[in-house]
Amino acid sequence: MAQDAAVGLKPGWALLGPAFVAAIAYVDPGNVAANVSAGAKYGFLLVWVIVTANVMAGLVQYLSAKLGLVTGRSLPEVIGAHSRGPARIAYWLQAELVAMATDLAEVVGGAIALNLIFGLPLLLGGLITGAVSMALLAVGDRRGPRIFEQVTSGLLIIIAIGFLASLVVAPPAPAEVAAGLLPRFDGAESVLLATAILGATVMPHAVYLHSGLARDRHGQPEPGPARRRLLRVTRWDVGLAMLVAGTLNLAMLVVAANSLRGVDHADSIEGAHAAVGHTLGPTVALLFAIGLLASGLASTSVGAYAGAMIMQGLLRVTVPLLWRRLITLGPALTILALGVEPTRALVISQVVLSFGIPFALVPLIRLTSDRALMGADANKALTSALGWTVTVVIGSLNAALIYLMLR
Repeated sequence: MAQDAAVGLKPGWALLGPAFVAAIAYVDPGNVAANVSAGAKYGFLLVWVIVTANVMAGLVQYLSAKLGLVTGRSLPEVIGAHSRGPARIAYWLQAELVAMATDLAEVVGGAIALNLIFGLPLLLGGLITGAVSMALLAVGDRRGPRIFEQVTSGLLIIIAIGFLASLVVAPPAPAEVAAGLLPRFDGAESVLLATAILGATVMPHAVYLHSGLARDRHGQPEPGPARRRLLRVTRWDVGLAMLVAGTLNLAMLVVAANSLRGVDHADSIEGAHAAVGHTLGPTVALLFAIGLLASGLASTSVGAYAGAMIMQGLLRVTVPLLWRRLITLGPALTILALGVEPTRALVISQVVLSFGIPFALVPLIRLTSDRALMGADANKALTSALGWTVTVVIGSLNAALIYLMLR
């Protein structure tokens, strides 16, 4: 009751925060790779994918936060409680694969940024990205979720400056951007990039994480005015966070479409950086690289946080965040050591994430629609219908991708 009273006394802005931590996942280096590749190759063709994906993500993130507030448990914990041993292990394995794909994108992105800014070898840049992310995790682990929110939100501001600078210097024609709102594709590669954009936007690990972030920040308020107010504030939290993330994602694609289309090798992050420097100037290129670095550092910390929460909820095993950070660095550092083309690795990692989305969405919608679990806060029929529609759309896009890639 004391906690409920404290919630009622705080101004609404003081209750914001968890959604902005989750939103870091929506502007990670995988997003940069997918959006820049899409804009450089197809111009404004896939603008509609970014807009649609962000609307979908807003609904999904709110449902995740609501589950955490109403049940007092994270989504992995609730899934673990409703699953038997073998099923729980199998579910954890796919979630772990998703977490590794996430980490790969974020560490590789940070390594690329350090290479662009300081000329560091990619492997060394990956090691530095991992070390800095461990430091950020240590701060959050010792000082609490509020400090972690403040640090990641500060990095989000740096990301915004880095990626919006190009848009300010070379704004696109509004009519061309509006034309991109018409849903359409142009061959198998455009479907691949659309799937990558979707996987980079509706992030599975962010779905798992947000429920725990809301619970850790606000606890489990009792039914009544305090819970209703928290859920209302959470809708604003998610809406504002997704507006920021959506604007940044759109800016990445629009800048590539406006300034980089037809430029040789501009569909890679390194090529895009060079092209931005050539067309818009070295200052804008430097801001782009700094934004990418902040994106990698923030998102890899958030990803490791999510991975630990997934493992704890599904396996009922607590692994220190720093140990988990060391373990999940392995695949990303291996990719860098083998010399795999980094931007392509980032795009493929986002496709892997897209295939993991239904595994997060199906239980989320089922659980938040369960009146026995959620009480009066269970989903209304329309909300559930929208949630299932999102799942079907993503599943259909994945099926189309498999067909186009194998035929």
